[in-house]
Amino acid sequence: MNAPRPDATHTYDRRSGRTRAQVALEGATKQAVETGHARLLAVAAVFVLCFLVLGGRLVHLTVLRDGPGAGAIAQAVSAADSYRADIVDRNGLLLATNVRTASLYAEPRIMMNQDEAVAKLATVFPEIDKKDLLVRLHSDKSFTWVRRHLTPKQQAAVNALGIPGIGFLDETRRIYPQGRAAAHVLGYVGIDNEGLAGVEKAFDAQLRGPDAARSKRPLQLSIDIRVQHILRDELARAVTNFRAIGGAGIIYDVHSGEVIAMASMPDFDSNAPGEATAEQLFNRVTLGVYEMGSTFKAFTIASALHYGTSGLDDTFDATEPIRVGRYQIRDDHAKSRWLTVPEIFMYSSNIGAAKIAMEVGTERQRLFLQRLGLLSRPDIELPEVGAPMVPTPWREINTMTIAFGHGIAVSPLQTAAGFAPLINGGVRVPSTLIKRPQGEVVLGERVVSPQTADTMRRLMRLVVEEGTGKQAAVKGFLVGGKTGTAEKATAGGYARKALLSSFVAAFPMTDPRYLVIAILDEPKGTKATYNFATGGWTAAPVTGRVIARAGPLLGVMPVDEESGDVHKAMLISTRKGRSGAAF
Repeated sequence: MNAPRPDATHTYDRRSGRTRAQVALEGATKQAVETGHARLLAVAAVFVLCFLVLGGRLVHLTVLRDGPGAGAIAQAVSAADSYRADIVDRNGLLLATNVRTASLYAEPRIMMNQDEAVAKLATVFPEIDKKDLLVRLHSDKSFTWVRRHLTPKQQAAVNALGIPGIGFLDETRRIYPQGRAAAHVLGYVGIDNEGLAGVEKAFDAQLRGPDAARSKRPLQLSIDIRVQHILRDELARAVTNFRAIGGAGIIYDVHSGEVIAMASMPDFDSNAPGEATAEQLFNRVTLGVYEMGSTFKAFTIASALHYGTSGLDDTFDATEPIRVGRYQIRDDHAKSRWLTVPEIFMYSSNIGAAKIAMEVGTERQRLFLQRLGLLSRPDIELPEVGAPMVPTPWREINTMTIAFGHGIAVSPLQTAAGFAPLINGGVRVPSTLIKRPQGEVVLGERVVSPQTADTMRRLMRLVVEEGTGKQAAVKGFLVGGKTGTAEKATAGGYARKALLSSFVAAFPMTDPRYLVIAILDEPKGTKATYNFATGGWTAAPVTGRVIARAGPLLGVMPVDEESGDVHKAMLISTRKGRSGAAF
């Protein structure tokens, strides 16, 4: 084979077997590739440097400097993602939950025209404090809230403004689907979802802690929201009808100590607590303490039966008022004769109750009330709990007035808890707003004998059948109870026309399960009540209507009140063999 012949354009390279032109071309290509690589590396380095500069600047602006910046944004996002457990009623119906909302923030350092921004935002939020916002937007901060928890309509309106330097963060907002229905039980939360009142505050750590986030288990209350609506509705109607300044009501399971419903009037909407007045936020059931009037006669009679100082066949002289110094104890509707113990209870005689208490004695009276939990702050899962007002020293005159509910002030919750052992067989059980597990054995303390409790339930039925509580009667539900009418204390004594009228009802009295208390603060008589504003005319009908509506929901069905079994169960007998029909 002949070797290629060299010429002017192709010089042969014996070592590579290629012409010099070929070698030169390959060298140029290699150099071009290497140059391209170098340029790519340079461009990448520039990009990395830019990102480092921008990142460093962002850290400098938002973390290293004094403004909250990204730290605040991260904190806000963390708050938005924080979990708060739902609250449900005893049947699982939703009482409180969280929903996602948008919150508006601004970054003052990058805003172009703060004055214009404030003017535009005021068109969406006319109530906003423009002066304060303007000061904050002219500051050196990198983050500030403008408005928390916007509605979708507000968010859309702000978006349409096109303001540079503002943005939205997702947060959660607590809502209460039942509105006002159980406001004083549930309470409310603050802007950052922390509990500030009610069970929201009492169980704040449990509702928002890490365990709650993991379990997703709701807090289940003892409240039955259906019954709660009934109690609130009837109480609100009575407050309006009798032009009262307020009211309170509670439905209480006397065996388990569970609060089935609790209402205080005036009330508020847990969704907007900031719009409520101090009076609306005040829980009259647990925080308010009042002289409960003649409802205390139940404790007086029970103490006499418990200590054996009086029996049902004993009589007391109620012909004349009792004079103590410049004061006198009198009966509102005096019978002006000797009265038996059942008559003293049925006709609500102050004179008779005072004389019964004197036989019990001061020390034993105080001990008995203490055992019922009436002399110490009640234990319930709410932060708003009032302490009773107890006389110190406890003199003989206090013994007499406390016998009919004056000179000592307790909360409606304490009254309910104190009544429970008088009709549940004699056992004091702890009160609770948390649903007890089905079948749970509730440990309590025996405070009266079963015989005393049996007599008291019969006496309470007598009050509704023949005494001052007839307005509470509900056909078939065997309601029993006790009226209470207390003149409110003033600086100079008592205001005769400023009454606290109440009624404590229980049903069914053959085997009491539920206690219902209704209280009206300063009710005014009406034509229908013949201008009377006492407990029997104002509060008793409220409990009757509540029982009629709520009884079936609570599983209590009407019975034939004329049956022989019912008559036998409600018969009152004395040691001499007399029956309640003789009184």
